[in-house]
Amino acid sequence: MVYHAGCYDVAVIGAGHAGCEAALASARMGLKTVAFTINMDNIAMMPCNPAVGGPAKGHLVREVDALGGQIGINTDKTFIQMRMLNTGKGPAVHALRAQCDKKHYQKEMKLTLEIQENLDVKQAEVVEILVEGEKVAGVVTKTGAVFMCRAVVVTTGVYLKGRIIIGEVNYSGGPNGMFPANELSKSLIDLGFKLGRFKTGTPARVDRRSIDFSKMKEQPGNIKIIPFSFTSEHIEREQVSCWLTYTTEETHKIIQDNLHRSPLYTGNIEGIGPRYCPSIETKVVRFKDKPSHQVFIEPEGRDTNEMYVQGLSTSLPEDVQIKMYRSVPGMERVEIMRPGYAIEYDYVIPTQLKANLETKSIKGLFMAGQINGTSGYEEAAAQGIIAGINAALYIKDQEPLILDRSQAYIGVLIDDLITKGTDEPYRMLTSRAEYRLLLRQDNADLRLTEIGYKLGLISPERYKKFEKKRKMIEEEIRRLMEIKITPSKENQEILKKLGTSPLKTPVALFELLKRPELEYENLEELDPERLLLPEDVVEQVKIQIKYHGYIKRQMEQAKQYKKMEKKKIPENINYDEIRGLRNEAREKLKEIRPTSIGQASRISGVNPADISILIIYLEQIKRKNKEREENGE
Repeated sequence: MVYHAGCYDVAVIGAGHAGCEAALASARMGLKTVAFTINMDNIAMMPCNPAVGGPAKGHLVREVDALGGQIGINTDKTFIQMRMLNTGKGPAVHALRAQCDKKHYQKEMKLTLEIQENLDVKQAEVVEILVEGEKVAGVVTKTGAVFMCRAVVVTTGVYLKGRIIIGEVNYSGGPNGMFPANELSKSLIDLGFKLGRFKTGTPARVDRRSIDFSKMKEQPGNIKIIPFSFTSEHIEREQVSCWLTYTTEETHKIIQDNLHRSPLYTGNIEGIGPRYCPSIETKVVRFKDKPSHQVFIEPEGRDTNEMYVQGLSTSLPEDVQIKMYRSVPGMERVEIMRPGYAIEYDYVIPTQLKANLETKSIKGLFMAGQINGTSGYEEAAAQGIIAGINAALYIKDQEPLILDRSQAYIGVLIDDLITKGTDEPYRMLTSRAEYRLLLRQDNADLRLTEIGYKLGLISPERYKKFEKKRKMIEEEIRRLMEIKITPSKENQEILKKLGTSPLKTPVALFELLKRPELEYENLEELDPERLLLPEDVVEQVKIQIKYHGYIKRQMEQAKQYKKMEKKKIPENINYDEIRGLRNEAREKLKEIRPTSIGQASRISGVNPADISILIIYLEQIKRKNKEREENGE
């Protein structure tokens, strides 16, 4: 029995990290939005490690925040440890990472959704997407409720036909003891989508009281807390330590002796797992010569004894897990509270999407998060906000928001998915970004806040503060360019004291600061008129001066990239007409249907010779069209 349950502008299926950002963005842009979740108590659940950020992932969180998203704000409210990683390297790879209180994070995000204007949240499993003609029309829940809508964002995570695997045991299920979503896959297949099968996994959770921390190395948070959100003021909070230990030869022997019971090697797991976050079984088999692997013991919250065992993700039988964990120093008497498991799930092949995350075949249908073949909360949140924004823009009949590879890590993430696809759960890495010196986590607000403000996701108050910061940075850099330091006796003494070579001619303070041994802070004697500036302003000034040459070079490279992106390919192009294209290139171009020469050049199987032929063909078409216009045809 079906019944009409309501009309909305946007329906979001799923309320994980992608769904939360999508629903909030849509609602904040003034669209009447409804978000569906299988269980209200698990909104924004962290079924894996309750950590946010890290290399490249931290960049994504900062970008979502700059656009007006919630993940950074929520992390700052609920973290129990904060660390800046890679500080020994350049600023392009500095990465903020937070250990969150799992339940507190969920509670805060749930409340944020509940109090958001224009947003209704409902506990229901969506089993069908309704389509009329080529457009989305609504969704149907398991209880027969029909919700009519003009756009749908699918953010189902790992729930589609989820299957839990622990050794020889397997059963239908979602993460962390949740129900799976077993019916929506059929609806997607019926609508013509190609689905794939991936797997991911998680380690056991263990009881803090059964761990001997004296045999482990403490990993405290940073004394100075740098928040994720550009809106967060100075934060002081007591932090909770994580702990480092290592696997042993005994650990590896237990795993090797039980590989015949591992579903990874018995064929019980069909889905492809993540290369960059492999199970301990995979690590032991793949890196046979390595005597040990790192294991981090990380708290799941302040008010729980559950500890997450990072580095020992496994789907081995439960009895083997107990032996394996107890072979690790400090865990000899460990008690497992929740066993590790693998989960298999359906995902949609992402090359079926446009750059705005709308499907190519159905208007108004958007997809975001792990349904697109990605892994991680941060990748999900990044896609979620873009899908939510674009669902709203679609309904408003406005141009979509498409961030390119030179603008944001979000642009790299989405372009990789829709252009190259993925044959394993996709994880964002700094090495994937060609312009990573431009796309630093510290300047995400300078790159994207204006876009968020124009969309209505950044408040006027926040934008005013941002403009003030940007102006201070520009004025200070201009001032440093104008101030000349002369080779006077007094100045030469100061430079000698700072351990740098003397001046031969007058030089701008800007140029002087490029010297690696000199820092902005220690040139105060040479710069008595300096104003006291906020830390984040000083940080930008220092980076922009120290890396000026490299940044300038990357900006030139980005200009060349944008030229290729501007060379558009008509939607109705017939690749079968183009002579000289190799068969593989022709098939790939027909499948992906790139929108620009730049995108076409990044498709696997399309080489530079194919691109040259494509450019010549487009020029010929352009010439013919011009001739027709001149002849009045």
